[in-house]
Amino acid sequence: MAPDNIGVLGIVENLLDRYKINLLQMIFGTFIATIVFFGGLMTFVEKYLPNSIRQSFRYGKHSFKGETDPLVAWLEVPKSWFKHFYVFALFWSWLGFYLLVSTVREQKEAPEYVLRFLDIMGGGRSHRKVEIDSTTACVGTLMLTLQCTRRFYETNFVQIFSRKSKINLSHYAVGYVHYFGAIIALLSNTSGFVRGSQPMEFSLDKLTGQQILYLVVFFLAWQQQYASNMILVNLRKDPQTGNIRTEKHLLPKGGLFNLLSSPHMFLEVVMYFCIADLYMPVRIWRLIFLWVASNQTINALLTHKWYKETFREYPKNRRAIIPFLL
Repeated sequence: MAPDNIGVLGIVENLLDRYKINLLQMIFGTFIATIVFFGGLMTFVEKYLPNSIRQSFRYGKHSFKGETDPLVAWLEVPKSWFKHFYVFALFWSWLGFYLLVSTVREQKEAPEYVLRFLDIMGGGRSHRKVEIDSTTACVGTLMLTLQCTRRFYETNFVQIFSRKSKINLSHYAVGYVHYFGAIIALLSNTSGFVRGSQPMEFSLDKLTGQQILYLVVFFLAWQQQYASNMILVNLRKDPQTGNIRTEKHLLPKGGLFNLLSSPHMFLEVVMYFCIADLYMPVRIWRLIFLWVASNQTINALLTHKWYKETFREYPKNRRAIIPFLL
């Protein structure tokens, strides 16, 4: 096609390809740098920070309780809006899984519009390489799709959100971007989704010992995270009637809460580790894991601190996010 007719999108594609710009890596690299920088400040020198930063970073049970900044308050939305990006994640993950299964079943390359989109997000058409086979991609994509599906169910039909609880608009936006990018990353370097490559046939016989192990670990973590979330939900319900009796944050007991203040965050890290290790050749998945691990750890540390400050009888043997260690 003549240069004069390539259009704006074509110019963008050429620039991304020429300068090897990987938008996914930029997004998650920025996430990591932001959470590590501000999380470190919140962990070690919070009392010296402006209220605007503390208010923006904190939410939920450890939300900021001091004098609020009017502009930051204006940028806050109900925490119950968490359910919105899980609606998006449900649709986006199943779309990705459908595209993957379709290419494997039909044994042909993904449609041109999918390849072009992945070229834009994944570093340009000249730089995307096949690093993941179809079987590994099916396993990893199934894992994240099931996680998105369960979280959609929990946030929209089970979880009890406090009507007073707020989150900063940035937290809300990051939720969308995270699932948008993570699901794209499952396909960006997969056979059949890179130009000139063909998907490989899927067979249960082709599952490796590592893949089977991670499937088992993932499903155990998946089930235990649901059990931990149900413990939190039931704290706000009347055990006799099942009706909501309070929106306060109470002291959870039982299950993995006997070991950790935030077992659901620990299990989130475990699940993402299973996917990321299967996708180890793909750099973006190493970044996604570091982002999830750092984000969950900082949040768990703030939650642990809040529990200890709020409940005098808080068990001393509980750790924040890693059993017996942290």
